[in-house]
Amino acid sequence: MIDGVPDYDYVAHTATLRGVVRQRLVTRALREHLPAAPARIVDVGGGTGVQALALARLGYDVTICEPDERMVDEATRAFATAPKEIRDRIRLVQCGAFEVADRVGTGFDATLCHGVIMFVPETEALLRALVRLTRPGGTISIVGKNGPGLALRAGLQGRWRDVLTQLAENGDGAGNGALPPEPVVLGPAPANSADDPSLIRSVLVAEGAEPLAWYGIRTFTDHLADEPPTADLDDIVQAEWVAGTLDPYRQVARLVHLVHRRQP
Repeated sequence: MIDGVPDYDYVAHTATLRGVVRQRLVTRALREHLPAAPARIVDVGGGTGVQALALARLGYDVTICEPDERMVDEATRAFATAPKEIRDRIRLVQCGAFEVADRVGTGFDATLCHGVIMFVPETEALLRALVRLTRPGGTISIVGKNGPGLALRAGLQGRWRDVLTQLAENGDGAGNGALPPEPVVLGPAPANSADDPSLIRSVLVAEGAEPLAWYGIRTFTDHLADEPPTADLDDIVQAEWVAGTLDPYRQVARLVHLVHRRQP
């Protein structure tokens, strides 16, 4: 969510199996790459504060910046039920991504921007802003849609016309002999005509942020719509985590999670 432009009812989505799996996978990846707590983190477009709460429980100081009033209200309610020592580690500011530096400053140990980039026409400007928010040596974490995997949900749900449309939209460079994108530490970032991880990576690198890792999110569960979490949630998350670190599974995940570090 950014500047009041959601793509679905995100508040309701966070309580579904897909929403819970997404957040738990992101938290697990962050624990692999964030500086040690206590560290200062800014969550740009942080929604209802699920990730902020998870990180505050781990001892991080989190500033969450969210433009949407409903999201801010939901986050405020969620934070109010947390223990005081957790609440004291969270600061909530209502503002858009391009206002963050003016409202809360820069020099953060980590900058998060999850589920936002797909809504911002000024992709390169947003990425540069994220780098500027981050101190040298700090971590930058971005989650966006994975273009090559978009047709998978429609296919598993039997929406064949949607499959054909999405395959056509992502047809450039697919199966036509085009070279794969430049590799990163854990393998090549998948091409994406809508949210191109290769473009994201190249802009971040040009701005002085080296790639550390990338993960796929929701390879096996994305087609389950809005089902609630089930008793085997831990096994589901573990299966998704392993798949999200391996090719070819992460190549067709619904979301892609890219982690970079701003060079000193």
